[in-house]
Amino acid sequence: MQQTSIPYFFFRGGSSRGPFFNRADLPADLDTLTQVLTSTIGSGHPLNIDGIGGGNAVTTKVAMLSRSNHEWADIDYFFAQISVLDQLVDYKPTCGNMMTAVGPAAIEMGLIGASGDITEVKIRALNTGARVRARVQTPNGLVSYDGEEEIDGVPGTAAPIELNFIDVAGSSTGKFLPTGNCRDRIDGIEVTCMDVAMPMVIATASSLGLSGHETREELDENRALFARIEAIRLKAGLLMGLGDCCKSVIPKFGIVAPAGSGGTLCTRYFMPWTTHPTLAVTGSQCLSACALTPGTVTDGLLTRPTQTPAIVSLEHPMGLMDVIVDFDLTDSQFTHKSAGVVRTARKLASGELFIPGSVWAGPN
Repeated sequence: MQQTSIPYFFFRGGSSRGPFFNRADLPADLDTLTQVLTSTIGSGHPLNIDGIGGGNAVTTKVAMLSRSNHEWADIDYFFAQISVLDQLVDYKPTCGNMMTAVGPAAIEMGLIGASGDITEVKIRALNTGARVRARVQTPNGLVSYDGEEEIDGVPGTAAPIELNFIDVAGSSTGKFLPTGNCRDRIDGIEVTCMDVAMPMVIATASSLGLSGHETREELDENRALFARIEAIRLKAGLLMGLGDCCKSVIPKFGIVAPAGSGGTLCTRYFMPWTTHPTLAVTGSQCLSACALTPGTVTDGLLTRPTQTPAIVSLEHPMGLMDVIVDFDLTDSQFTHKSAGVVRTARKLASGELFIPGSVWAGPN
Protein backbone atom coordinates (compact mmCIF):
# COMPACT_ATOMS: atom_id res chain seq x y z
CA MET A 1 0.00 0.00 0.00
CA GLN A 2 1.21 3.48 -0.88
CA GLN A 3 2.04 5.98 1.82
CA THR A 4 -0.31 8.90 2.44
CA SER A 5 1.07 12.42 2.04
CA ILE A 6 -0.22 15.31 4.15
CA PRO A 7 0.69 19.00 3.63
CA TYR A 8 2.26 20.55 6.70
CA PHE A 9 4.30 23.39 8.13
CA PHE A 10 6.86 22.81 10.88
CA PHE A 11 7.21 25.62 13.44
CA ARG A 12 8.94 26.47 16.63
CA GLY A 13 6.43 28.26 18.80
CA GLY A 14 7.98 29.75 21.95
CA SER A 15 10.00 26.95 23.52
CA SER A 16 8.01 24.15 21.86
CA ARG A 17 7.86 22.89 18.29
CA GLY A 18 5.79 20.63 16.08
CA PRO A 19 3.81 20.25 12.86
CA PHE A 20 1.00 22.62 11.90
CA PHE A 21 -1.78 21.30 9.69
CA ASN A 22 -4.83 22.67 7.97
CA ARG A 23 -7.60 20.82 9.84
CA ALA A 24 -9.31 20.10 6.50
CA ASP A 25 -6.32 17.96 5.43
CA LEU A 26 -6.81 15.52 8.32
CA PRO A 27 -9.48 12.94 9.15
CA ALA A 28 -12.58 14.37 10.80
CA ASP A 29 -13.17 11.59 13.33
CA LEU A 30 -10.96 11.63 16.44
CA ASP A 31 -10.18 7.91 16.47
CA THR A 32 -8.60 8.02 13.01
CA LEU A 33 -7.03 11.41 13.76
CA THR A 34 -5.36 9.94 16.83
CA GLN A 35 -3.78 7.18 14.73
CA VAL A 36 -2.60 9.72 12.17
CA LEU A 37 -1.03 11.97 14.80
CA THR A 38 0.74 9.18 16.71
CA SER A 39 2.16 7.95 13.39
CA THR A 40 3.20 11.49 12.42
CA ILE A 41 5.09 12.00 15.67
CA GLY A 42 6.44 8.45 15.91
CA SER A 43 4.97 7.86 19.35
CA GLY A 44 5.97 4.55 20.87
CA HIS A 45 9.76 5.01 20.72
CA PRO A 46 11.85 7.13 23.13
CA LEU A 47 13.42 9.02 20.20
CA ASN A 48 10.27 9.02 18.04
CA ILE A 49 12.58 7.52 15.44
CA ASP A 50 9.82 6.70 12.93
CA GLY A 51 8.22 10.16 13.03
CA ILE A 52 9.02 13.83 13.40
CA GLY A 53 8.73 14.09 17.19
CA GLY A 54 11.78 14.90 19.24
CA GLY A 55 11.53 12.49 22.18
CA ASN A 56 10.31 15.14 24.62
CA ALA A 57 6.87 16.46 25.52
CA VAL A 58 7.78 19.94 24.19
CA THR A 59 8.55 18.45 20.75
CA THR A 60 5.57 16.08 20.42
CA LYS A 61 2.88 18.73 19.99
CA VAL A 62 0.54 19.22 17.02
CA ALA A 63 -1.47 22.27 15.96
CA MET A 64 -4.44 22.09 13.57
CA LEU A 65 -5.85 25.31 12.13
CA SER A 66 -8.98 26.34 10.26
CA ARG A 67 -10.88 29.51 9.43
CA SER A 68 -13.30 30.21 12.25
CA ASN A 69 -17.05 30.63 11.89
CA HIS A 70 -17.16 32.21 15.34
CA GLU A 71 -18.33 35.82 15.35
CA TRP A 72 -15.24 37.00 17.23
CA ALA A 73 -12.43 34.78 15.93
CA ASP A 74 -10.44 34.64 12.69
CA ILE A 75 -8.78 31.27 13.30
CA ASP A 76 -9.74 28.13 15.21
CA TYR A 77 -6.77 26.39 16.83
CA PHE A 78 -7.14 22.73 17.78
CA PHE A 79 -4.23 21.34 19.81
CA ALA A 80 -3.05 17.80 20.48
CA GLN A 81 -0.41 16.64 22.95
CA ILE A 82 1.12 13.35 21.81
CA SER A 83 2.86 11.14 24.33
CA VAL A 84 6.45 10.18 23.54
CA LEU A 85 6.12 6.50 24.42
CA ASP A 86 2.52 5.44 24.96
CA GLN A 87 0.80 6.29 21.65
CA LEU A 88 -1.69 8.43 23.55
CA VAL A 89 -3.16 11.72 22.36
CA ASP A 90 -4.62 14.25 24.80
CA TYR A 91 -7.07 16.77 23.33
CA LYS A 92 -8.02 18.36 26.66
CA PRO A 93 -5.36 21.06 27.07
CA THR A 94 -4.20 23.83 24.81
CA CYS A 95 -0.59 25.00 24.41
CA GLY A 96 0.41 28.64 24.71
CA ASN A 97 3.91 28.20 23.32
CA MET A 98 2.54 26.59 20.14
CA MET A 99 -0.10 29.35 20.15
CA THR A 100 2.74 31.77 19.39
CA ALA A 101 3.10 30.25 15.93
CA VAL A 102 -0.64 30.08 15.13
CA GLY A 103 -0.75 33.60 13.67
CA PRO A 104 2.31 33.15 11.42
CA ALA A 105 1.18 29.67 10.36
CA ALA A 106 -2.35 30.85 9.52
CA ILE A 107 -0.91 33.60 7.32
CA GLU A 108 1.54 31.20 5.66
CA MET A 109 -1.31 28.73 5.00
CA GLY A 110 -3.46 31.43 3.43
CA LEU A 111 -6.17 31.09 6.08
CA ILE A 112 -5.94 34.83 6.80
CA GLY A 113 -4.30 37.66 4.92
CA ALA A 114 -1.61 39.99 6.22
CA SER A 115 -2.73 43.57 6.83
CA GLY A 116 -0.13 46.26 7.26
CA ASP A 117 3.15 46.03 9.11
CA ILE A 118 1.48 44.28 12.06
CA THR A 119 -1.36 41.80 11.55
CA GLU A 120 -3.70 41.04 14.43
CA VAL A 121 -5.03 37.49 14.39
CA LYS A 122 -7.93 36.63 16.69
CA ILE A 123 -7.59 33.01 17.74
CA ARG A 124 -10.11 30.70 19.38
CA ALA A 125 -8.54 27.77 21.25
CA LEU A 126 -11.03 24.98 20.56
CA ASN A 127 -9.77 22.74 23.37
CA THR A 128 -10.58 25.23 26.12
CA GLY A 129 -12.63 28.03 24.54
CA ALA A 130 -9.99 30.66 25.35
CA ARG A 131 -9.69 33.71 23.13
CA VAL A 132 -6.29 35.10 22.16
CA ARG A 133 -5.21 38.15 20.20
CA ALA A 134 -1.88 37.65 18.43
CA ARG A 135 0.07 40.54 16.88
CA VAL A 136 2.40 39.31 14.13
CA GLN A 137 5.09 41.33 12.33
CA THR A 138 4.13 41.42 8.60
CA PRO A 139 6.11 44.12 6.77
CA ASN A 140 5.35 44.18 3.04
CA GLY A 141 2.59 41.63 3.59
CA LEU A 142 4.97 38.83 4.60
CA VAL A 143 5.59 37.24 7.99
CA SER A 144 8.89 38.46 9.41
CA TYR A 145 10.80 36.05 11.61
CA ASP A 146 13.95 38.15 12.09
CA GLY A 147 14.13 40.46 15.08
CA GLU A 148 15.81 41.31 18.35
CA GLU A 149 13.46 39.63 20.83
CA GLU A 150 15.10 37.09 23.14
CA ILE A 151 13.24 34.45 25.14
CA ASP A 152 14.99 32.31 27.71
CA GLY A 153 15.27 28.69 26.64
CA VAL A 154 15.60 29.47 22.91
CA PRO A 155 18.93 30.44 21.30
CA GLY A 156 19.29 33.62 19.30
CA THR A 157 16.73 36.33 18.66
CA ALA A 158 13.60 36.65 16.52
CA ALA A 159 10.67 38.95 15.77
CA PRO A 160 8.38 39.53 18.77
CA ILE A 161 4.87 38.10 18.74
CA GLU A 162 2.48 39.59 21.29
CA LEU A 163 -0.20 37.34 22.77
CA ASN A 164 -3.10 38.62 24.86
CA PHE A 165 -5.20 35.89 26.49
CA ILE A 166 -8.86 36.65 27.24
CA ASP A 167 -11.49 34.55 29.07
CA VAL A 168 -8.95 32.08 30.44
CA ALA A 169 -10.11 31.98 34.08
CA GLY A 170 -11.98 28.70 34.48
CA SER A 171 -11.37 27.80 30.84
CA SER A 172 -11.24 24.04 31.50
CA THR A 173 -13.33 23.59 34.66
CA GLY A 174 -15.61 26.61 34.58
CA LYS A 175 -14.17 27.97 37.82
CA PHE A 176 -11.15 30.07 38.76
CA LEU A 177 -10.82 27.96 41.91
CA PRO A 178 -12.32 24.61 40.88
CA THR A 179 -12.54 23.24 44.43
CA GLY A 180 -13.93 26.51 45.79
CA ASN A 181 -10.90 26.90 48.07
CA CYS A 182 -7.67 28.86 47.90
CA ARG A 183 -5.99 25.91 49.56
CA ASP A 184 -6.70 22.20 49.85
CA ARG A 185 -4.77 19.54 51.72
CA ILE A 186 -4.06 16.38 49.72
CA ASP A 187 -1.88 13.57 51.11
CA GLY A 188 -0.69 15.96 53.80
CA ILE A 189 0.44 18.62 51.31
CA GLU A 190 -1.22 22.03 51.03
CA VAL A 191 -1.99 22.86 47.40
CA THR A 192 -3.81 25.52 45.42
CA CYS A 193 -6.01 24.11 42.66
CA MET A 194 -6.46 26.85 40.08
CA ASP A 195 -7.70 27.08 36.49
CA VAL A 196 -6.34 29.99 34.46
CA ALA A 197 -5.48 29.00 30.86
CA MET A 198 -4.34 25.64 32.28
CA PRO A 199 -5.79 23.79 35.27
CA MET A 200 -2.99 23.34 37.77
CA VAL A 201 -2.15 21.92 41.16
CA ILE A 202 0.40 24.18 42.85
CA ALA A 203 2.45 23.41 45.95
CA THR A 204 5.36 25.07 47.71
CA ALA A 205 8.69 23.45 46.98
CA SER A 206 9.48 23.29 50.69
CA SER A 207 6.40 21.18 51.41
CA LEU A 208 7.88 18.52 49.12
CA GLY A 209 11.36 18.73 50.63
CA LEU A 210 12.76 20.84 47.78
CA SER A 211 14.37 24.25 47.47
CA GLY A 212 12.49 25.00 44.24
CA HIS A 213 15.75 25.97 42.57
CA GLU A 214 16.70 22.46 41.45
CA THR A 215 17.68 21.93 37.84
CA ARG A 216 15.40 20.11 35.45
CA GLU A 217 17.81 17.16 35.44
CA GLU A 218 17.90 16.95 39.24
CA LEU A 219 14.11 16.91 39.40
CA ASP A 220 13.71 14.34 36.61
CA GLU A 221 16.07 11.97 38.41
CA ASN A 222 13.91 12.14 41.56
CA ARG A 223 11.38 9.49 40.63
CA ALA A 224 10.09 9.27 44.21
CA LEU A 225 9.08 12.93 43.86
CA PHE A 226 7.16 12.22 40.66
CA ALA A 227 5.35 9.30 42.27
CA ARG A 228 4.29 11.58 45.11
CA ILE A 229 3.28 14.37 42.74
CA GLU A 230 1.25 12.00 40.57
CA ALA A 231 -0.73 10.69 43.53
CA ILE A 232 -1.60 14.26 44.55
CA ARG A 233 -2.36 15.28 40.95
CA LEU A 234 -4.83 12.44 40.38
CA LYS A 235 -6.72 13.15 43.61
CA ALA A 236 -6.76 16.87 42.77
CA GLY A 237 -8.15 16.08 39.33
CA LEU A 238 -11.17 14.46 40.93
CA LEU A 239 -11.66 17.40 43.31
CA MET A 240 -11.44 19.80 40.36
CA GLY A 241 -14.15 17.97 38.44
CA LEU A 242 -11.76 16.68 35.77
CA GLY A 243 -12.45 13.00 36.46
CA ASP A 244 -9.86 10.25 36.11
CA CYS A 245 -6.72 11.98 34.84
CA CYS A 246 -4.34 9.02 34.78
CA LYS A 247 -4.11 9.21 30.96
CA SER A 248 -4.44 12.99 30.70
CA VAL A 249 -1.75 15.63 31.04
CA ILE A 250 -4.14 17.88 32.95
CA PRO A 251 -4.16 19.09 35.61
CA LYS A 252 -0.51 20.10 35.43
CA PHE A 253 1.58 20.31 38.59
CA GLY A 254 3.77 23.24 39.61
CA ILE A 255 5.94 24.16 42.56
CA VAL A 256 6.77 27.64 43.83
CA ALA A 257 9.52 29.09 45.98
CA PRO A 258 10.97 32.51 46.81
CA ALA A 259 12.75 34.08 43.84
CA GLY A 260 16.51 33.86 43.71
CA SER A 261 17.43 35.49 40.40
CA GLY A 262 15.64 38.81 40.40
CA GLY A 263 12.16 37.52 39.54
CA THR A 264 8.87 37.74 41.40
CA LEU A 265 8.61 34.02 42.14
CA CYS A 266 10.64 30.90 41.42
CA THR A 267 8.70 28.14 39.65
CA ARG A 268 9.09 24.64 38.29
CA TYR A 269 6.44 23.21 35.97
CA PHE A 270 5.77 19.53 35.32
CA MET A 271 4.27 18.22 32.05
CA PRO A 272 3.25 16.30 34.25
CA TRP A 273 5.57 13.26 34.15
CA THR A 274 8.75 15.19 33.38
CA THR A 275 9.98 18.69 34.18
CA HIS A 276 9.39 21.40 31.60
CA PRO A 277 12.73 22.72 30.27
CA THR A 278 11.44 26.28 30.70
CA LEU A 279 7.79 27.13 31.40
CA ALA A 280 4.54 26.68 29.52
CA VAL A 281 2.84 29.92 28.45
CA THR A 282 -0.50 28.61 29.72
CA GLY A 283 1.11 27.47 32.96
CA SER A 284 2.76 30.88 33.37
CA GLN A 285 -0.67 32.50 33.42
CA CYS A 286 -1.96 30.16 36.10
CA LEU A 287 1.19 30.54 38.21
CA SER A 288 1.14 34.34 37.88
CA ALA A 289 -2.54 34.42 38.90
CA CYS A 290 -1.70 32.24 41.90
CA ALA A 291 1.12 34.63 42.82
CA LEU A 292 -1.32 37.56 42.80
CA THR A 293 -4.14 35.86 44.73
CA PRO A 294 -4.20 36.28 48.52
CA GLY A 295 -4.73 33.08 50.49
CA THR A 296 -2.97 30.74 48.05
CA VAL A 297 0.18 28.73 48.71
CA THR A 298 2.22 31.68 47.41
CA ASP A 299 1.49 33.68 50.58
CA GLY A 300 4.76 34.67 52.19
CA LEU A 301 6.90 33.77 49.16
CA LEU A 302 6.85 37.15 47.42
CA THR A 303 6.08 40.83 47.72
CA ARG A 304 2.71 40.73 46.04
CA PRO A 305 2.07 43.46 43.42
CA THR A 306 -1.14 45.37 44.07
CA GLN A 307 -1.31 47.74 41.10
CA THR A 308 -2.94 46.52 37.92
CA PRO A 309 -1.83 45.57 35.38
CA ALA A 310 1.10 43.89 37.11
CA ILE A 311 4.22 42.35 35.63
CA VAL A 312 4.91 38.98 37.25
CA SER A 313 8.40 37.69 36.45
CA LEU A 314 8.54 33.92 36.86
CA GLU A 315 11.89 32.18 37.25
CA HIS A 316 12.20 28.82 35.48
CA PRO A 317 15.12 26.40 34.87
CA MET A 318 16.52 28.40 31.94
CA GLY A 319 15.73 31.98 32.91
CA LEU A 320 12.67 34.19 33.29
CA MET A 321 9.24 34.65 31.73
CA ASP A 322 7.33 37.89 32.23
CA VAL A 323 3.53 37.83 32.34
CA ILE A 324 1.49 41.04 32.25
CA VAL A 325 -1.71 40.41 34.24
CA ASP A 326 -4.76 42.66 34.23
CA PHE A 327 -6.86 41.94 37.31
CA ASP A 328 -9.18 43.34 39.93
CA LEU A 329 -8.58 42.94 43.65
CA THR A 330 -11.48 44.00 45.84
CA ASP A 331 -11.72 42.96 49.50
CA SER A 332 -9.02 40.32 48.90
CA GLN A 333 -11.11 38.81 46.08
CA PHE A 334 -9.00 38.33 42.95
CA THR A 335 -10.63 38.54 39.51
CA HIS A 336 -8.52 37.66 36.48
CA LYS A 337 -9.25 39.79 33.39
CA SER A 338 -6.51 39.02 30.88
CA ALA A 339 -2.83 38.18 30.59
CA GLY A 340 -0.20 39.02 28.01
CA VAL A 341 3.18 37.62 27.02
CA VAL A 342 5.70 38.32 24.30
CA ARG A 343 7.18 35.24 22.62
CA THR A 344 8.81 34.36 19.29
CA ALA A 345 8.26 31.75 16.59
CA ARG A 346 10.08 30.54 13.49
CA LYS A 347 9.07 28.55 10.42
CA LEU A 348 11.41 25.56 10.23
CA ALA A 349 10.04 23.59 7.27
CA SER A 350 7.08 23.15 4.95
CA GLY A 351 6.00 20.57 2.42
CA GLU A 352 4.53 17.09 2.79
CA LEU A 353 4.98 14.43 5.42
CA PHE A 354 4.13 10.78 4.97
CA ILE A 355 2.37 8.19 7.07
CA PRO A 356 1.67 4.54 6.21
CA GLY A 357 -1.38 4.10 4.01
CA SER A 358 -2.54 1.41 6.41
CA VAL A 359 -2.98 4.11 9.06
CA TRP A 360 -5.05 6.38 6.81
CA ALA A 361 -5.58 6.30 3.09
CA GLY A 362 -6.20 10.03 2.89
CA PRO A 363 -9.32 12.07 2.15
CA ASN A 364 -11.89 10.54 -0.18
